[in-house]
Amino acid sequence: MPTDVQMTALALWPVAIPLGAAAITLLLRRWPAAQRTVMEVAVAAMLTASALVLARVAQGSPIVLNFGGWGAPFGVTFVADALSAMLCTAAGVIALAVAVFARADIRARRRRAGFDPLFLAMLAAVNGAFLAGDVFNLYVWFELMLVTALGLLTLDRRPAQIDGAFRYAAMSMMGATFMLVGIGLLYGEAGTLDMVHLSTLLAGHAPSVTLTASAYFLLAGLALKAGLFPLFFWLPASYHTAPISVSAALAGLLTKVAFYACLRIFVLVFGAGLGGASSAPGLPALFALLAAATMLVSVLAAIAQVDVRRLLAFHVMGQVAYLAMGLAIASQLGITAAIFYTVHTMLVQTGLFLGAGAIARANRGEDLRSAGGLMREQPLFAMLFAILALSISGVPPMSGFWAKFLVIDAAFQTGATAHAWLAVVALATGALTLYSMSILWTQAFWRTRDHGRNATRRVPPAMLVAVGLLAAGTFGIGVAVEPVVRLAGAGALRLTPIVTTPGRAR
Repeated sequence: MPTDVQMTALALWPVAIPLGAAAITLLLRRWPAAQRTVMEVAVAAMLTASALVLARVAQGSPIVLNFGGWGAPFGVTFVADALSAMLCTAAGVIALAVAVFARADIRARRRRAGFDPLFLAMLAAVNGAFLAGDVFNLYVWFELMLVTALGLLTLDRRPAQIDGAFRYAAMSMMGATFMLVGIGLLYGEAGTLDMVHLSTLLAGHAPSVTLTASAYFLLAGLALKAGLFPLFFWLPASYHTAPISVSAALAGLLTKVAFYACLRIFVLVFGAGLGGASSAPGLPALFALLAAATMLVSVLAAIAQVDVRRLLAFHVMGQVAYLAMGLAIASQLGITAAIFYTVHTMLVQTGLFLGAGAIARANRGEDLRSAGGLMREQPLFAMLFAILALSISGVPPMSGFWAKFLVIDAAFQTGATAHAWLAVVALATGALTLYSMSILWTQAFWRTRDHGRNATRRVPPAMLVAVGLLAAGTFGIGVAVEPVVRLAGAGALRLTPIVTTPGRAR
């Protein structure tokens, strides 16, 4: 049986495996086939390690790994609890699907350009952010994600990619600046950046100008990285230029990491919800405003699109708004719903982007006006894509139905008028999302192709397997919803601010 030390070290493997494999694939740059093999083995091993961590924390207490034996407030800490382990496992499933899809999408030239080491380093950064126990190291992992994402966005060195990367970099650096200012103010007030330690110190602490400013600077940076209104315009301008495997990974992972940081910082540290007074007043009301505006603007923009990837990029922002709605509700049920929604949307949005790549392969382009005929010519792919489209629209029994039901139910259960109106906006957005996805489905699958156009190309088996894996994931979560909701509830419980004797910040 593994010892306690071995179980504690297990929390390191979701980061160490892809980071070590990234170094190996960098050395194998001249041998693309070897790069691909190492990357695929590393992704499978990372998923296995994350699943083992999840199984361990689901049975008992979290795993806490203090590097060098130093604890709070000076040490660097990894904390694997139900929330971080769930999201690391979901990231592993996404990485596996993207790795399989990349067999048909990423050729030798793109592998020589650095796809494998950049993709693996991005996975290490994502898991590092999920496991980080202090605010500054969470920021460091964000910056590693930025560097790797920029490399992946510009794999082909096309002008459109360079332009998209400039937009992405500019907005990400602005967000990083906001975050750094907020982190500096928080450290100056509390003298520590360990999130559990901060929760203890700030529990019951009266709001101050410094703490409030810190919270709102952090919110500005994270809202920008998550793609919340009005700081979202960079996202659809960047995602549609990259190789589709890259776009899918970014859509499924990066904005969700930003929301995860919102959960850790604003709920655990500042106490915005789940009982007790917040150290930074006004956060739930602002989250409600951001959520409602993002939902409506994003779904209306998506309806107007004819490029399949731009359409889905706007839905990325709309789905993040449902996550922000959980923070706006500021209750145990609201946070549980937001965590479940995060797992659901990670799988579904990655699957939809991979499906968009398959549509583009079949129709020789991403313009929906020239698409059609896939339902008749490729029924298996049509069925798989339909599962994902129905899930994001909230149709039972897919996971999207339960995700929307939980967050809307949480809004109504508070009894607050503002939350009821937010639930109405969410219901309207869900109906418009269904309308948007029906347009996509009608144009790409149901409509008869003109006889004068070239016949559709077959979707490669690797693409079908990748899309099928994520379609099975959303269907499986929808059917076996109860254990996933229990895990989400355990993750929400760990975010409850630690209420002890009110502490005084320095």
